Formats: sequence, C-alpha cells, structure tokens
Amino acid sequence: MDKEINVLALVKGEERFIFLFDDDNRDETLRQLARFAADPELEFTWYDAAMLSRKIRDAVPSDEDLLANDEFDSLSIEDFH
Repeated sequence: MDKEINVLALVKGEERFIFLFDDDNRDETLRQLARFAADPELEFTWYDAAMLSRKIRDAVPSDEDLLANDEFDSLSIEDFH
C-alpha cells in the first residue's frame, strides 16, 4: 500500500470525531469540518474546525498553502509600519 492515510481525532464530551484522509480527499475533509461546525446538533464548533483545518493543511499542504507560507515567511515587522 503506497498511500499514506492520516488520522485526526477530536473527543468532546460523549462525542468522538475521527477523520481519515489522504492527499486525494483532503479538500473534502476540510469541507466536512465546516459542515460539522454548522450543525447545531453537534458539539463541534468553528474553533474546532479551524484547529483541525490547520492540522490537515500542515499534514497535507496544497500548492496554494505552500505559496502562502512562502509569502508569509518573507514578511518582516517593517512590512506592517
């Protein structure tokens, strides 16, 4: 098996959220986080979605993520004055 499967889990009270994703379904997993955060029946918050999204983007960065990181890395404090 050549594909790497990533596992991300969150436990909130009695609820368990477990996400399995690879490079091919990364974006669908990110969309699922938003759907869970928008569901008032779940204890899954927008903060949870943001934190898990960051972990997914770190684990499986897209070309756009890498480009943004390069741009942010080149900034200095003088850029904000």
